[in-house]
Amino acid sequence: MPTSKSRWIRRAGGLVAAVALAFTATACGGDSETGEGKGGGETVLKLIDPGNAGVLAYAMKSGILDQELRKVGARVEWGGYYPSFTAATDAIRSGAINVQSGAISPALGYLSSTQDIKIFSFGDPVTDQRAGAGDGLVVKPNSSITSVQDLVGKKVAVNRAGHGEYLLLLALEQAGVPADKVERVYMQPDQAAGAFAAGRIDAWVAIVDAFPEAVAQGARVIFRGRDLPSDDLSITVASNKVLNENPKALQTYLKVVQDLTAEQRLNPEKFQNVFEDKGPRAADGARLTNNIETARYANPPRLPKPDDTKSIEAVNALFNKYNVLPNKVDPAAVVFDWSKVPS
Repeated sequence: MPTSKSRWIRRAGGLVAAVALAFTATACGGDSETGEGKGGGETVLKLIDPGNAGVLAYAMKSGILDQELRKVGARVEWGGYYPSFTAATDAIRSGAINVQSGAISPALGYLSSTQDIKIFSFGDPVTDQRAGAGDGLVVKPNSSITSVQDLVGKKVAVNRAGHGEYLLLLALEQAGVPADKVERVYMQPDQAAGAFAAGRIDAWVAIVDAFPEAVAQGARVIFRGRDLPSDDLSITVASNKVLNENPKALQTYLKVVQDLTAEQRLNPEKFQNVFEDKGPRAADGARLTNNIETARYANPPRLPKPDDTKSIEAVNALFNKYNVLPNKVDPAAVVFDWSKVPS
């Protein structure tokens, strides 16, 4: 692991520009002033920039998503990049993003202040130990921290009301460590990468692409998210407006992502370095190996099941216990009811 702060910070900058979340998308049409609804009132799916790897990067390059969406009166628009769901909340509120993937925890964080989205798909957890890095808590190689109990009195970076904060609180509960004995420092992944490199925090619950990047740079892992009894399933949300306006566009989006995920599991190399195999966005070495193994074991998104409500309730209960959410959320009201959509 580099000891130079500058190398860590350069890598952190590369992280922000490099890889997007696994799936994310959409917006809706109708308002000529915003540019939505052009081309005959079609629904516009506004996706974040998917980066250089994954099913959405492949969909962007191949045009397969646009091709299928045209069949249901929709099109895709590619936008900016956000390193996590919590980092994208302002864009979701403004309508710059109308569909976003992440986990139950940040969706509840968002819904505790604004109820203009619903969860329309879930993803089952990846538990296979052969899978890629995942997410978890990391420390510097020379840190005195060797267990969750050693976090007492330490500063730990997490994304607020998101997957990072959820994993830390869950790990503390499992270890019997009072949450108020550990200082949670709220940072987005790009901010935390710099703080970690500079030694301003003692540990970091790194998520999404930040965790494998930190591991590739030599950070020591204290726990991984998949080793905890987590209820924080992966999810995709959409704005109420687009769900009500054109649910078939989201069904199409989901089907394309499912099909590409199945293909990716069989041929993960095809979904790496989609646009560039050299330069700051390209992965090689240990990072590329991790990306391939992550893709090989990725679970496709699926429609909601009745038991998913129990997972939402469990995440909500943990957040409520530690007063994470500014307002209460009704777990029964956050999932889109597909039974009301005509077949």
